Amino acid sequence: MSVTCHYVNDFKLESNLLDCFEVNEHHTAENLAKELRSIATEWGISGKIVACVTDSAANIKKAKQIEEIIQKVKGITEYTRRSTVASAKLREVQLQMGQPQLRLKQDIATRWNSTYYMLRRIIEVKEPLISTLAIVNPQLPALSLEEWEIINEACEVLQPFEEVTVELSSERFVTGSIAILMARGLQRATAHWQRNSSTHQPVREMTNILMAELHKRFGGIEQVNVLAEAALLGPRFKKHAFIHEKHAENAVTRVVDKVAAASRVARPPPIATPSTEEGEDEPPSIPPTDTVPLVWADFEERVTSLRPGTQNPITEATLEVKGFLSEQLIPRTADPLEWWRSRALVFKNTCAVMKTRLCVVATSVPSERIFSKTGQIITDRRNRLSPGKILLVAHVSLSVYKSKVVDDPDAPRGERVVILSPKVTLLDTIPKDMNFT
Repeated sequence: MSVTCHYVNDFKLESNLLDCFEVNEHHTAENLAKELRSIATEWGISGKIVACVTDSAANIKKAKQIEEIIQKVKGITEYTRRSTVASAKLREVQLQMGQPQLRLKQDIATRWNSTYYMLRRIIEVKEPLISTLAIVNPQLPALSLEEWEIINEACEVLQPFEEVTVELSSERFVTGSIAILMARGLQRATAHWQRNSSTHQPVREMTNILMAELHKRFGGIEQVNVLAEAALLGPRFKKHAFIHEKHAENAVTRVVDKVAAASRVARPPPIATPSTEEGEDEPPSIPPTDTVPLVWADFEERVTSLRPGTQNPITEATLEVKGFLSEQLIPRTADPLEWWRSRALVFKNTCAVMKTRLCVVATSVPSERIFSKTGQIITDRRNRLSPGKILLVAHVSLSVYKSKVVDDPDAPRGERVVILSPKVTLLDTIPKDMNFT
């Protein structure tokens, strides 16, 4: 099990590895929650976690006929990559045909998009591959003309899924705020293929399964509070990220409440006066006549509550959020955190809430990448490394350090000193006042 944290620091999205370890108990929700609480307590971030993103560990149904073709493609790919004769012959034929020398790609069971890359690559080398296999191994089960067409159409159907997977798997860019739009985009793309139905039954079956799964998993995504608020606070989308106006307004209401709470925290405590000490909270309705002429007293009484610092926190929050929503949308490809950097003083309390929402990542891919990293650490010459040493190497190689953390008043920018060992100390880049996901 690997645990990473993500947070906004100096208007940049940053990621850190907190822990990576073997879970010996059953992978139940209770056991995993206990481990997460233990890690959060160890790092001192228990009260700062705003969301947890996990892998649902549920397998998407497979279209049986498509799966049979995929298995045949896997067999061809494995043979061609394993056989030096076949690989050399494929390169030779590609050169003769004036095509780029491309190798076949093998899929990986834990990454669905690797299957897509395998199918797409075999389409790209179709002609040289057919010639190569006819020469080096005519007995190998070949793909029929119909199966080639099915693979080509399947790749077209799956292409939007691959594009979304790549965009949502990023660790350097904000992804939580685009989850709603990505889900709706996939539904529209898949519905397009349903309307323009394929002549091949396996492709139709796969498209119907994909549409059913999209509806099941993302039908109510606008009602996921964290994702809805992240989309609303994204200056690229705001309320335009929603199809249903009701869901957008609900998100606005929740954000206003959070901005008001942030305003109360940031507001300096009132100066005690004789009246407030006696329990009278309301200020005098009419300013003293020795500082305000009597002819202005009526006006001052009516506008005093409208001046900054004298409004109700909910009113201030409502006006601040309304001002943010009235700002012009920035381009879809622009960096939302850079926009917030330039507006941090204008929408101060909304910016504080934004940091607790735009830090949310849309997938668990950043955590899953840790397993790939540890797989590179363990080699034939390093196969006796203990779990503790593997973890330490993983932390160092990822430029993140897992160990005892202590506060250091002399550390710059409120950083913490990380003790890797009694003889080694390094500055940790996780600030103390961050919210994490």
